[in-house]
Amino acid sequence: MSDTTASAVPPSNPSSTDLLPRVGSGINYERFLDCVHCGLCTASCPTYLETGNENDSPRGRIYLMRAVTDGRLELTHNVKEHLDLCLDCRSCETACPSGVQYGRLIEPFRVEMQQRAAKLSKSGGSYDWFQQWILYGLFPYPGRLRWALAPAKIMQVLKLDKLAERIGLTKLLPERLQRMQRLLPPLKRRERRLPEFLPAIGPRRARVALFTGCVAEAMFHHVNWATARVLQANGCDVVIPRTQACCGAIHYHSGAGQPALDLARQNANAFGAEDLDAVIVNVAGCGSMLKDYGHLADEVPSNDPHTVPLLEKFAGKIKDISEFLAALGPIAPKGEVRMKATYHDACHLCHAQKIREQPRDLLALVPGLELVPLAESEICCGAAGSYNLTEGEMADRLADRKLKNILATGAETVIMGNAGCSLQIQAALRKAESLIWVAHPMEILDLSYSGQDWHAQAPVKS
Repeated sequence: MSDTTASAVPPSNPSSTDLLPRVGSGINYERFLDCVHCGLCTASCPTYLETGNENDSPRGRIYLMRAVTDGRLELTHNVKEHLDLCLDCRSCETACPSGVQYGRLIEPFRVEMQQRAAKLSKSGGSYDWFQQWILYGLFPYPGRLRWALAPAKIMQVLKLDKLAERIGLTKLLPERLQRMQRLLPPLKRRERRLPEFLPAIGPRRARVALFTGCVAEAMFHHVNWATARVLQANGCDVVIPRTQACCGAIHYHSGAGQPALDLARQNANAFGAEDLDAVIVNVAGCGSMLKDYGHLADEVPSNDPHTVPLLEKFAGKIKDISEFLAALGPIAPKGEVRMKATYHDACHLCHAQKIREQPRDLLALVPGLELVPLAESEICCGAAGSYNLTEGEMADRLADRKLKNILATGAETVIMGNAGCSLQIQAALRKAESLIWVAHPMEILDLSYSGQDWHAQAPVKS
């Protein structure tokens, strides 16, 4: 295995970069050795399926990271590109017979790459405005994001967004802002703000808190309300702490470990004071990140000795909404939802959290719902957090692959439990001029509990 444009020999003359700690040196080396390079992961890796390049496979990336850690390979731009192309979907962990913790390799390695880049930028390195101002400065803050989306909502109502596309005005934007504009869904009218407490309907069976997220709260506020109503219908008191924050996945998956750790501590403190049976999450990517807080505390240095036990205790309370309801024993909904639907497995639900059957079992309780299988359901759609903004070409290829499989089902609705997947797949369906509704499992259950007609939620031709 080799990288044709990367030198395997360290430079003979030390430079300023040679004085920095070697990237990968902070990772438990035994995790690299767990990989026996059998190749069983390759058939499940979305990027390898598309490129056929061994460097874009899980075992190839492990080889590259280990070689950099050993000092046998320089961290060249080309090597970094192969690592950046990874979606961190964790499908390789599902396929691996040796139990390789790939996420515990790629994520801390990226943190160390980011730390190295930050140190180099102080001495004249490159500056990424999009990362600093959009990914870190806007997305993690739902209040800021709502204000930023207000003009877009007005443009949608007046159809000025369509006009701007037709006359080519959007092409004047930087590429990543163009992609943001294309991914933006039709923005729904916001329901009232979720209160800090919602009481159980009927006998109380549990007391839970709801994690509302950042992008999810700004764009999918209606899903948070649907989730809260479903929890109430299942006998749960629902608490919504006001001091909760972004889960930190946007920072951590792009290598910014310290801001992610700060957000983790804020969340642990926000939810920790409550006497809770669980902290409920309805976004797969957020749930995976929150459950990984214990690992985060190990991988990002902290001077506070209380950080690790604080985050580990909080992580132990995290439950995906489908996971929680399945364990609680759902109260069967009565209202008919007559539709033909298919279910897409969000990567960070099925691979990172190992939650597959629970959403399907819950949907099977809905009278009138016909659930048909989706080919390659567990292959990533290309969203992967902010990946579809930073690795656009590969994200589009994976979106097209997912779109073909969805259209082949003949379904009226595609259901998934992740905000990023929803944005990605909605954009692909709009491009194909398809009116398939993209829904969250809790939206379907909420319709059944309330007896509403699902057609009012479906997209209409503009």
